[in-house]
Amino acid sequence: MNTFRLHIWASEKPFYDGDCLSLIIPSVDGKYGIMAKHSNTITAIVPGELTFTTADGKTQIAAVSEGLVKIENNDVLVLVETIERPEEIDANRAKVAAEAAKEAMMQRLSRREYYTTRLTLARAMSRLQVKGHSDKNK
Repeated sequence: MNTFRLHIWASEKPFYDGDCLSLIIPSVDGKYGIMAKHSNTITAIVPGELTFTTADGKTQIAAVSEGLVKIENNDVLVLVETIERPEEIDANRAKVAAEAAKEAMMQRLSRREYYTTRLTLARAMSRLQVKGHSDKNK
């Protein structure tokens, strides 16, 4: 199978650097799939579940926050604020963050506060989703 080079970086750490068969990122339009020889593009990433399959056929999932992906000449660069493997996610902390964000959205907020709270909620929900996948596979 054809592969492409994948580099995934979070603001505080490198996450993955190697050959890849496929990558699925959360975008504003839904899930966005990338395979070898994809056309060159740049697109935004929203909080959600990122999935990729390495050259040896192993599928990995992670919860990501907002960021972007750049595809150029069979080389894919993913830059996100945060990324977490399922085993790194504290489900209780994510639930508390989701509840706090839901509560905050019920308050009168400025437009900026509202969108920041929405991002916080989306990140917490994606973390819970990724953690749930991990717990089902045990």
